[in-house]
Amino acid sequence: MDYFLRPMSSADAHAVVHWRYPGEYAFYNMDADPEDLREFLDFERWDPDTKFAVVDSGGDLVGFFEFTTRDGVMEVGLGMRPDLIGQGQGQRFLEAGLLFAVERFKPRWIKLAVATFNKRAITVYERVGFAVTNIMVQKTNGGAYEFAEIEVDPTRLRLFFHEGDKS
Repeated sequence: MDYFLRPMSSADAHAVVHWRYPGEYAFYNMDADPEDLREFLDFERWDPDTKFAVVDSGGDLVGFFEFTTRDGVMEVGLGMRPDLIGQGQGQRFLEAGLLFAVERFKPRWIKLAVATFNKRAITVYERVGFAVTNIMVQKTNGGAYEFAEIEVDPTRLRLFFHEGDKS
């Protein structure tokens, strides 16, 4: 499956906030943290060059990426539609976003944070070259949770699905 990024619309954002993840992954439901929800839907404050919807070749919304760059370091936030999780598309989805970000923003370093219980996401990140650099506790969703900070030099990314690759 091919994925394409385009600027996120308010309709995309409203669709994302209604996604419901099963089991422990409900942690990622947008309304699990009211402050995060307000920020995600605050269109007036959006930098149009940071939030992107991900669509498949049929134009269906399948996820989102958020890229924030400061001093050459890009922080990435992302989410994939719940019904697509566990279908073997995570790496292709991640690579589409990373290829887009590297070509468009040319960061000198990329990092993100992921809840440590999310082993399958960490596995996908490590497969493309990210490494865990720190474990931290962060307050969110009404509690304190452990997160892994993971980072990569963009020149060391191992991206297997390239533009035009239909396999």
